[in-house]
Amino acid sequence: MEQGSQMNIQWYPGHMAKTRRMIQEQLGHMDAVCEILDARIPSSSRNPDVEELTAGKPRLMVLNRVDLADPAGTRQWRDYFRGRGFAVLETNARTGQGTRQFPAAVRGLLADKLAAYAAKGQTGRMVRVMILGIPNVGKSTFINQVARRKTARAEDRPGVTRGKQWVPVDQSLELLDTPGMLWPRFEDRSVGIRLACTGAVRDEVMDLEELACHLIGYLGRNYPQALLERYQTAAEEGDSGWDLLVKAGRRRGFVVRGGEVDTERMARILLDEFRGGRLGRFTLELPEELDNG
Repeated sequence: MEQGSQMNIQWYPGHMAKTRRMIQEQLGHMDAVCEILDARIPSSSRNPDVEELTAGKPRLMVLNRVDLADPAGTRQWRDYFRGRGFAVLETNARTGQGTRQFPAAVRGLLADKLAAYAAKGQTGRMVRVMILGIPNVGKSTFINQVARRKTARAEDRPGVTRGKQWVPVDQSLELLDTPGMLWPRFEDRSVGIRLACTGAVRDEVMDLEELACHLIGYLGRNYPQALLERYQTAAEEGDSGWDLLVKAGRRRGFVVRGGEVDTERMARILLDEFRGGRLGRFTLELPEELDNG
């Protein structure tokens, strides 16, 4: 997605640094690490510190919210992560899709280690998995589904799950839940834009119309049919995000006194419908962009 000149997204609450220390302290007790990612933005929804913090630990990547992501994009990300030696699980934690496969996925990832334990007579040894994810990526809902009980506190606001807690899944598998951890600043401002588009950060931290311009511009370039079907708006060559936002607003009838379009209202509609899946299924970044960028 294109970068903007007006956006300045910076936040790093003190508890984020505390979470980092907790991860470092607990990692030695873990058999594996599970990262919960938003399938629409798998790279942008990864804290880059996690790669360094968890180096050497077997990794399971959960592509959550696959119901909102472009299936073709999800396949590319699945192949990308598997190519890097990670196990991959595709889920929709809201409905429970894919979450029942989690215990088998963990044990498959740790098959050699568990076989070695069995050879030593250590069958039934407790397997411990650390669950990591940025705020508002669906981590608490995922844990609740996997554990089949209401354990983690789930709210649709960034950063509400606090403290660490152990969550039993079965007699020989337990999870360590951790608070969501964002990072001090974004080297690539488009990361912040993608996070904002999916609702991982509060809308108040940036201009909604500018955010909507980025989103509708991306959709116009990559998913023009969706704009045509939902807003009867054709993306033409040379159209900027602002042009498309105005067109869509006019088609929706959001015209105010003087014939101007209420672009703020259109921006809110666009973002709400994108986040709720009413606009369609979209992936906002692909693995090839990591190599190109």
